[in-house]
Amino acid sequence: MVTWAVVVAAGSGDRFGGPKQWMPLRGRRVLEWSVDAARTAGVGVVLVVPLGDLDRNDLPLVDSVVAGGSTRSASVRAGLSAVPSDAEIVVVHDAARPLAGPALFAATIAAVAGGAAGAVCAVPVTDTLKRVVGSDVVATVPRDGLWAVQTPQAFRAGLLREAHSTEPDATDDAGLVEALGHVVRVVPGDRRNVKITDPVDLAVAEALLGGGG
Repeated sequence: MVTWAVVVAAGSGDRFGGPKQWMPLRGRRVLEWSVDAARTAGVGVVLVVPLGDLDRNDLPLVDSVVAGGSTRSASVRAGLSAVPSDAEIVVVHDAARPLAGPALFAATIAAVAGGAAGAVCAVPVTDTLKRVVGSDVVATVPRDGLWAVQTPQAFRAGLLREAHSTEPDATDDAGLVEALGHVVRVVPGDRRNVKITDPVDLAVAEALLGGGG
């Protein structure tokens, strides 16, 4: 099945203190790790970057580079607009997860190719969860059946386009497909697949790459 990947690297990195996608990580920049993994997903890769970075002369080699929007969902839609109409599966991946390997892309794609509307990689929640208001705990949330969702996430292309057609906003694309009434499948994720949110996460990624596990 014709598969394209959209790598979202359009964030401003406010919590990190700057655009984290351009930070060095073991001899390459964060987004280059993500783009390289996405290349294993299919025939094409669309990279979404901030508008001001479109003219950079050091962008990774991809099939298309487009400017992102003011939210993650808007940036995904920008990437989708550059995906050819004959695409059957679209994989969305956050550049801030540079340790997502080819196996995760392959697993989510295989689930969709096998008939699922969408597939996400995720790991079971192991921490005790508390609901907090202000600084007070108001409830302990049972963790049975709770999974922490990662990217990549793969979808039937038509469904993903439909999910974005009304320009909604969400923290991930699976939620938008679920809102259409479709069931999204979970495939085993990888606890090494950390999201770079602050400098500590970058140090963790460095250590994981350096130690090989």
